[in-house]
Amino acid sequence: MQKTEEILQASGRSEIVDYGILPHSPPIREWPILVVLMGIQFIYILDFIIVMPMGPQLMRLFEITPQQLGILVSATTFSAGISGFLAAFFIDHFDRKLTVVFVCGGFSVAMLLCALSYDYDTLLAARVAAGAFGGVMNAIVFSVLAELIPEKRRGTATGTVMSSFPLASVIGVPACLFLAGMISWRMPFFILAVMGLLVVIACFRILPSMRGHLDHHLEKNPIRQFKRIFSEQSNLVAIILIAVLMFAGFTVIPFMGVYMVSNVGMREADLPYLYFFGGLSTFFTAILIGRLADRYDKRKLFYVIALLSVIPILWVTHLSHVSLPQMIVVTTLFMILVSGRFIPVMALITINVAPQLRGSFMSLISSAQQISAGLASLVAGSIIGLSAAGEMTNFGTVGIVASMSTVLCVFLVIRFHAAEH
Repeated sequence: MQKTEEILQASGRSEIVDYGILPHSPPIREWPILVVLMGIQFIYILDFIIVMPMGPQLMRLFEITPQQLGILVSATTFSAGISGFLAAFFIDHFDRKLTVVFVCGGFSVAMLLCALSYDYDTLLAARVAAGAFGGVMNAIVFSVLAELIPEKRRGTATGTVMSSFPLASVIGVPACLFLAGMISWRMPFFILAVMGLLVVIACFRILPSMRGHLDHHLEKNPIRQFKRIFSEQSNLVAIILIAVLMFAGFTVIPFMGVYMVSNVGMREADLPYLYFFGGLSTFFTAILIGRLADRYDKRKLFYVIALLSVIPILWVTHLSHVSLPQMIVVTTLFMILVSGRFIPVMALITINVAPQLRGSFMSLISSAQQISAGLASLVAGSIIGLSAAGEMTNFGTVGIVASMSTVLCVFLVIRFHAAEH
């Protein structure tokens, strides 16, 4: 098999062999790769978001406060951030396929530990273990995508892989909430453990060996490796951009389900509808946004989506008692635009890094995402309070913080473009 970089430079083709496909058609063997990457992202995202809609149930069963729920979410993200940072020191020194298999296997074991937890403290410890593997999973997915998919199709590929988020919302969350309500809160984690094992098998069978980056000069000294990454100002701006963008979303997302139940009047049993309709819509819009990112200027596309996303952010965080259809419309618009912002940004930043630094760079990106999400949960949890009637207070303030962070991201993309040139 030819080296990845040689083929990427030849007519925009990927490392996967093009079996007689027309010159402007994507190689047919790219799709199995994308399906595997979607599978990895699906279980990672489902684990990442399932604790949030299960929040009311966990708060009741373990008798915990919104602040403790925020700690449960942020502990996972901080663990993922730390593991992503540490992985940046060595991830580029291994075959990417072997790295995928290792972290997916470890993630499956962590899910089993979550399912076997017997109190809040053991669940918290298991969530830390899940985050440790999940943070590297997220990084390696986009490293593999950038390794195998040429730039001219990377927006579409990024949108396809990121459609795992709405798929997890449409299929995973309602199914897990149903099983958690009918059987036990442990069932979602048992299912994720089995799915993780299936993903490991799929990786063995479908993913090609990816050692092309090992043929380049690899810096053995981690300090020099970091210097090489941060010698490009655009890399530093990209990491800050992703961190702020994640902060803008995760000040709101972990508490949205609890707010809908406690303040807006949604029944706990109706929460699956919120994620089903929001996820179903986002599945189609994620692919559409990916195609638009390949066709039009990625920066301008981000500006439009980011500024539009401020509307549902403020709307969701200031809702009062409304009907269920109105709740679904607002939360669906929120999911479409807030998740859609990441597609043109991820397509932009994966173009900008050298192959031999890609794994380390994406690990740092993942670390920034996770730590920022954890900080967002802690900051929002410290702002939010509970009234005597059991309603959340100050959620509107959280929405204003998220909106200001979103506007800051627009200026960071402008700065990223200037640094890139």
